[in-house]
Amino acid sequence: MPVLVSDSSTDSISLLYFDISLNKATSMAAHRTFKPRSKPRISASPVFILIAGVTSLFLLCSLSSIIGFSLSPYKASEIMARYSRPKRQHSLHDKYLYWGNRIDCPGKHCDSCEGLGHQESSLRCALEEAMFLNRTFVMPSRMCINPLHNKKGILHQSSNDTSEEGWAASSCGMDSLYDIDMISDTVPVLLDNTKMWYRVLLTAMKLGSRGIVHVSGISRNDLIEHDKYSNHLLINRTASPLSWFMECKDRNNRSAIMLPYKFLPSMAAKPLSDAARKIKAFLGDYDAIHVRRGDKIKTRKDKSGVARSLHPHLDRDTRPEFILRKIEEWVPQGRTVFIASNERTPGFFSPMSVRYKLAYSSNYSRILDPVIQNNYQLFMIERLIMMGAKTFIKTFKEDDTDLALCDDPKKNTKVWQIPVYTMDEEVAS
Repeated sequence: MPVLVSDSSTDSISLLYFDISLNKATSMAAHRTFKPRSKPRISASPVFILIAGVTSLFLLCSLSSIIGFSLSPYKASEIMARYSRPKRQHSLHDKYLYWGNRIDCPGKHCDSCEGLGHQESSLRCALEEAMFLNRTFVMPSRMCINPLHNKKGILHQSSNDTSEEGWAASSCGMDSLYDIDMISDTVPVLLDNTKMWYRVLLTAMKLGSRGIVHVSGISRNDLIEHDKYSNHLLINRTASPLSWFMECKDRNNRSAIMLPYKFLPSMAAKPLSDAARKIKAFLGDYDAIHVRRGDKIKTRKDKSGVARSLHPHLDRDTRPEFILRKIEEWVPQGRTVFIASNERTPGFFSPMSVRYKLAYSSNYSRILDPVIQNNYQLFMIERLIMMGAKTFIKTFKEDDTDLALCDDPKKNTKVWQIPVYTMDEEVAS
């Protein structure tokens, strides 16, 4: 079985071999034949059929109870399909695309890595290329976790300092975030810690020059049009050292985007999606707001000692009194409002309770605690909840049809301005 070694400077693939004779025992055991025992014939009596029918009904009701919601508001066929979906079978007749074993490792900052949003941008970019090339994407089996976005206090909001302790994890399994089989229904995916991936590497090495081709700075159109690339079993894409999504030069061109932003959020791993369904059932008819504060409202002082921010209105627009003023025309009084935020001040949004019934992830720790080990998983669940809201209000406007709290551009403009905390719209430069 080969072992993958990645050279960070060139992102090339080296293969080392060690004894694979261990597989022979498994192979021999698999080919052993057994003579089936004869079983007595049993006639299906009406009583037996009745008992079987009652048992099946009982099991269906129990399943509904375990899942934590009634099947009536959802399509039962979709739920059962997810439980019974067969795993995709990969073979050496397929062709593969590899982008390296680190998602969005931004140059000199690989130790800290980027946040979930940046890493998903990179992952969508790579999945789109595999989709375009009609290849199976070899996905890294783990995602690094940015410690800035992994504070336990976001879920357990409390004045107790111990609640601010972070999870110890610096990475998590990709299959703990995403349903790999469900992704494979759209883009075939193979994790890079599987035996099949090692078989692909071993076969590619045996094929020599026809096995692996290392490419860098080549467009996806060239990769599919030229035989010197398209006929190889494995394409090793040397992605940008800044971040994977730098390879997607046309991401601002809507017609060039094959996978929408909502694709990966909707591909959450089954335990996460089940938890989201349970919480949505408790919420009933609700609205949702995503309030991005934390790192986005940071300021720095200029040479004159004046504090400046990249988002001058954000701190103001995400405070409770301004949120109430902003959303009153979108959300009627008395509605249940689910708030997802990286604001860690306990009770920060409490003033909004004069008009709305507020709900947070921390209200459902009984459901979430057994499921989540990091805030990436928590945010995956919160996104599913927000997607199910009657009215969803974002922090920044991404599309013209979006409802948003703040009109500042989401993208980093590199222009540091003096923050505005009143309704005066003039910003000093």
